[in-house]
Amino acid sequence: MRNTAIYPGTFDPITFGHIDVIKKSLKIFDKVVVAAAENINKDYLFTIDERVEIIKDSLFKDLKLSRNRILVIPFNTLTINLCKKYKANVIIRGLRAVSDFEYEFQLAGMNKKLNEKIETIFMMSDVENQIISSKFVKEIARLDGKIDRFLTKSIVKKLKNKLE
Repeated sequence: MRNTAIYPGTFDPITFGHIDVIKKSLKIFDKVVVAAAENINKDYLFTIDERVEIIKDSLFKDLKLSRNRILVIPFNTLTINLCKKYKANVIIRGLRAVSDFEYEFQLAGMNKKLNEKIETIFMMSDVENQIISSKFVKEIARLDGKIDRFLTKSIVKKLKNKLE
């Protein structure tokens, strides 16, 4: 196996933008660990267990991606600790806009200070998905807008059910 990469995020819920980053990561890495963060300081719509289930349903049932190359896990530790546990030397971070870069740059710098062997790679989703954010998708859904251009079928259904 060449490499394993960790793709951490809240994924509340996972969108086509996230999925683009995962697909691009699979072109570079043999295995991608999609790690759903459980941060006690953040308010989530879906529980950690629901988010892990949603990610799995989206990737494996809706899109039929390889379970052999993608591992979906919850986590509540430092990302560099996940890297050690899964023998990954790369953290994948998705960028949507320039406004994301400053935070992501600082985060990558802190991770590098914590473990100099870990590299961070920034990836952008395809142009049509760069504007998608979980926050906006939830707001559109709350206002009864059409969200099927942003999420896979199973997630659209789960999000609508959650908001009823």
